[in-house]
Amino acid sequence: MNNQDNLIEGIVVKAYGGFFYVYDDQGMRECTLRGRLRYKKQQVLVGDRVLMAPGQGRGGVVEDVLPRRSTLTRPVVANVDQAVIIFSLRDPEPNPGLLERFLITAALNGIAPVICFNKVDLATERQLELVSNYREYYPVVVTSAKTGNGLCLLRETLNGKISVFAGPSGVGKSTILNSLIPGLKQKTGEVSAKLKSGRHTTRHIELIPLAGGGFVADTPGFSNLDLPDIKPEDLAGLFPDIGGYQTNCFFTGCLHYKEPGCSIKEAVEQGKIGEARYRQYLESLAQLIDRRKR
Repeated sequence: MNNQDNLIEGIVVKAYGGFFYVYDDQGMRECTLRGRLRYKKQQVLVGDRVLMAPGQGRGGVVEDVLPRRSTLTRPVVANVDQAVIIFSLRDPEPNPGLLERFLITAALNGIAPVICFNKVDLATERQLELVSNYREYYPVVVTSAKTGNGLCLLRETLNGKISVFAGPSGVGKSTILNSLIPGLKQKTGEVSAKLKSGRHTTRHIELIPLAGGGFVADTPGFSNLDLPDIKPEDLAGLFPDIGGYQTNCFFTGCLHYKEPGCSIKEAVEQGKIGEARYRQYLESLAQLIDRRKR
């Protein structure tokens, strides 16, 4: 057993072929797991903070896994501070329902969401209205990987944090990373002109060190993402612009749909909650209710 004083703390940035690549103050180490961790079937995730015993050269052995602050299950990444949810304003068109599912998933995992709307150089006035709808309730960055617009602000948002890039295929996640990190050559994909959807271009999860501190993970794109398995009555609390109005509903467990005396429906009628956002809530609610009937 190694003396705890001789162990080095680092972060797992990649796991591949039975090796764990751990980043410390001196750079990258290729590590194996201590036998007792394998015996305990200890799961070591990208993003885990670990204690390792240095070996020859840049090798080492992972001795222990430190407690996690959070764990995402899709993609599987530990200790994420924020999820940068990237959607394009055009090509492909933004899907508000899918965006809501990403936002709900982040909220359930205790991870701060940041919405990045890319391809602003292609956007119409109608699509820019979508940006305004979300900006009141979430941190929003508007970018163009093609022109460089907004990339400085996005870079500042990433500094010092562990961030995961998420969003559907073809919205420009890998292209943005190539622009943010000089020398990085992530393989980018073209949007299918026929299907208007992107090809999957990222094959595994890897944390990439940032010059300003922190790490960012690019992840495989999702064309679909199911709502997490939550109770329908808990859904409104995951909408920051809706949940605050549910405290005065007449019925306990109000779903804010057909019930009388609903304070959320009243807030919609008074213009305090946008009708588009309320419709999005109802769409998500219908999916949860339908799932429970199966």
